[in-house]
Amino acid sequence: MNKTISLNHCVIHVSNWKNSNAFYHDVLGAELVERGNGWAYRFGNMQLNCHGPDVVASPCAKLPVMPGGSDLCFIWADAIEDAVAHLKKHNIAIEVGPTPRFGSRGHGTSVYFRDPDGSLMEFISYVNCN
Repeated sequence: MNKTISLNHCVIHVSNWKNSNAFYHDVLGAELVERGNGWAYRFGNMQLNCHGPDVVASPCAKLPVMPGGSDLCFIWADAIEDAVAHLKKHNIAIEVGPTPRFGSRGHGTSVYFRDPDGSLMEFISYVNCN
């Protein structure tokens, strides 16, 4: 097994570039990368490629990603209370949490919220978790 495999990108679908660009940049801290008629959202060495208005993907998954059909989790580097305050500052409603969860680094605490298209977003913090 190749032990150097890592995730390069995921694909989400957006229905409004202006709203999504503002959300992913202002709330999630993404670098906005122009790609042809659309955008990608970069987080360090990871990227979300976007299907959206005026973007025809080829090749495409058997069933294209639909707006609101994604479920993404982002690691929040500080305490989960800071993530809650950050979301409140941006008027983002929290659907669930803070609540204990198990993620890629073990036990953590998460809050769940939605992007402008309704996709489920999660911040997970591993600070102060055993």
